[in-house]
Amino acid sequence: MNYRSINDLNNTILKQLHVIPRDVDLIVGVPRSGMLPANLMALYLNLPYTDIHSFIKGYVFKSGARRQFFTGGEYKKILVVDDSIASGAAITECKKDLAQFESKFEIKYCVVYSTPEKEDLADFSLESVATPRYFQWNIFNHSTLNKACFDIDGVLCVDPTEDQNDDGDKYKSFLLNAAPLYLPGSKIGTLVTSRLEKYRSETEIWLKANGVDYDTLIMLDLPDMKARQKANNHGSHKATEYKNSRYNLFVESDLGQAIEINRITQKPVFCTENFKMIYETQSFVYNIKSGKHFPFLRRTALKLRSLIAS
Repeated sequence: MNYRSINDLNNTILKQLHVIPRDVDLIVGVPRSGMLPANLMALYLNLPYTDIHSFIKGYVFKSGARRQFFTGGEYKKILVVDDSIASGAAITECKKDLAQFESKFEIKYCVVYSTPEKEDLADFSLESVATPRYFQWNIFNHSTLNKACFDIDGVLCVDPTEDQNDDGDKYKSFLLNAAPLYLPGSKIGTLVTSRLEKYRSETEIWLKANGVDYDTLIMLDLPDMKARQKANNHGSHKATEYKNSRYNLFVESDLGQAIEINRITQKPVFCTENFKMIYETQSFVYNIKSGKHFPFLRRTALKLRSLIAS
């Protein structure tokens, strides 16, 4: 699996900015994912920018103005920008929408990320990234979340405070009223949480109220919070379900648990604590950090661990 963060996107644009012709007059972003790279390119190239629908209606966004209408004479060379190409359907649709303007403008197409087999669909492709892939800006709306496992606290909703986490009435109130965080736009395969089984009803009520669509809810079958604390098996509990071959992603809130889940399963884990994807290299660092098998590398591992979390 390949993952790119917003920071990766920005760095790729900066690194490859020299391939964009300097005679471009206007940047046009493809809603909605293409608006982020289009805005960045426009800022770095000091150019006006707009989106496709606004361009068709004849107005742009310029420095010092919310939007300005144009007649066509001031902009001749147009660069249409999207974040990525996979199937090629989106860019094909854009070309169809803008075909009516080809006699008035010189239109070129740029994507930040393309699959190797589709990069020729754009005039400029900044980086080749094969599928399967996830981007930070689309991971919660990805079409394959039905093959993913999700943690709940710290992902779908905020974590309980120490005061709320009393294994009693305050905790039940939290479960029913927790503020939402990253609510996905696609159906989730399985929710895997360290919440206790006895709180299934409250959890299901909250999920329904917040429109979370999922297939299965896996909870921790222990009698109370003390038993859960004694077991201290959050990572292994979640990894047990994730080992199933039908899953290709786990979304976890806690970095330590994310590393543990990856270590056990050797499968990628997306961590909302730092918005990074945890791969096998991080698992190796985790093993070294424990000091059980590689005590002489512990100091180096701690430095690597801090870099991963930064």
